[in-house]
Amino acid sequence: MNRYHRWYCRSDRWARRLQGTILPGVLKGVELGDNLLEIGPGPGVATDWLRSRAALVTAIEIDSRLAQGLRDRFHATNVTVVEGDATSMPFPDASFSGAVAFTMLHHVPYAVQDRLFAEAARVLRPGAMFAGMDSTPSFSWNLHHLFDDRNPVDPTTLEDRLRAAGFAQASVRTGNGGFTFRAMKGE
Repeated sequence: MNRYHRWYCRSDRWARRLQGTILPGVLKGVELGDNLLEIGPGPGVATDWLRSRAALVTAIEIDSRLAQGLRDRFHATNVTVVEGDATSMPFPDASFSGAVAFTMLHHVPYAVQDRLFAEAARVLRPGAMFAGMDSTPSFSWNLHHLFDDRNPVDPTTLEDRLRAAGFAQASVRTGNGGFTFRAMKGE
């Protein structure tokens, strides 16, 4: 990520918006269960909010510096941070009661996005939900992501991609410069 993007994702402004509006809206009515997986927590702004809503939170982060910072920050809490690749997770099948991914999918290369979705389905228990959100490109979004890895997910194809990855039901809603999604693992 570029310097501005790293700064903004750690900012109080983003934390207030994410925790005050975005997360409550995206997860309204979603049962996270007792053992939640957060994919791509970045600096952990969503993790701060999630850890009071699940007994156990496991965050998988590919960036070693971010993962170490999260381990230090969440030491002796209900959050376990694993440095790893979400397209090849080191967890047994059906490990988690829910999974989330917030504003990180566009950093995953197109070639492996579907593998991430399949891995999320694999590690979820039957009936568990995978929910999240991401942005869609706009002039402002493109400016914030200059020199970043950016592989925006097409929300018009996401439902089919989630079903192909192993989810029994999937829904996507667009609006406000992005999209939200919910997908349930089949029984």
